[in-house]
Amino acid sequence: MSTTRTLTRAARLILIGPPGCGKGTQTQRILNTFPQISALSAGDLLRENVRLRTPLGIRAESVLREGRLLPDDTVTSLIISELATRGWIAGPGGEALAAGVVLGDRKASVSDDPASSFLLDGFPRTRGQAEGLSASGVSINLAVQIDMPDRFILERFKDRMVHPASGRSYNLSWKNPPPKDADGNYLDEVTGEKLVKRDDDKEETVMRRLDTYKRNVEPLLEYYGRDGVLVTITGSESDKITPEIFRVMDRFA
Repeated sequence: MSTTRTLTRAARLILIGPPGCGKGTQTQRILNTFPQISALSAGDLLRENVRLRTPLGIRAESVLREGRLLPDDTVTSLIISELATRGWIAGPGGEALAAGVVLGDRKASVSDDPASSFLLDGFPRTRGQAEGLSASGVSINLAVQIDMPDRFILERFKDRMVHPASGRSYNLSWKNPPPKDADGNYLDEVTGEKLVKRDDDKEETVMRRLDTYKRNVEPLLEYYGRDGVLVTITGSESDKITPEIFRVMDRFA
C-alpha cells in the first residue's frame, strides 16, 4: 500500500461513512499513495476559526456550545473560502481568488490539473451542504461510501482509545497496539502522552450517533448517486477496504 501512484486528472473526492468506520485511516492512506491529493478537514478548519476568534469562529462557538448544528450555508462558505485560499479553485474567469472570498451568486471554476486534487474530510455531511458546494461551482467527482455493519462499528469503539490533544485514535485489538508505560497506561506513539477512553465511545452513545448518521446520510447518498459519482464499498476491515478504494481511483490515472 506504500507505493505511490500518479493521477493524470484532478480528483475531487469525499469519503462517506458512519463514525468509527475508519475514514481517517483511509484518508491517510489515500494521501500517502496519491501525493497530488491534499486534504481539507472541516473540523480542523472550524476549530482553527474558533481558536483565532474570527467572526465565523465566534458564531460557531456559541452555536456548538448550545449543542446545535451550524447552518449548511455557513459551513459551505467556510469550505469554499478555504479552497480558494489554497488555490484549489479559481474565480469564474479562472482568476485567483483572495483569501476569505465570498462568491455570492458567482460560480467558482475548478481545474482538471492533478495538482488541484483534494479530499474533503467531514464535509459535506448533509444534502444541503452538497447542493451548496455544487451551486458554488465545485463539483465532487468521486464520493466513496464505506458501508460497515453496526456490529463491527460497536466493536471498534469498545476497543478505542484516543490522544485528546490531536484526536489520534488507536484500537487495542490491532495487531500492533499502542505502547504502554511502566504503569500499564497506553501511550500516543507521536508524543508519548497518555491515551484516554472517551465517554462518547460507550455503546448507547455510539448507537445514538449511528442512528443520527443514518437519518442524515440517505439524502446525501441519493444526491451523489443521482450525479453518478457514488461508489459503495462494503467491508469490516480497513486493509481490505483500502485496495477497493484504490481500484476505484484508477479512473483518475
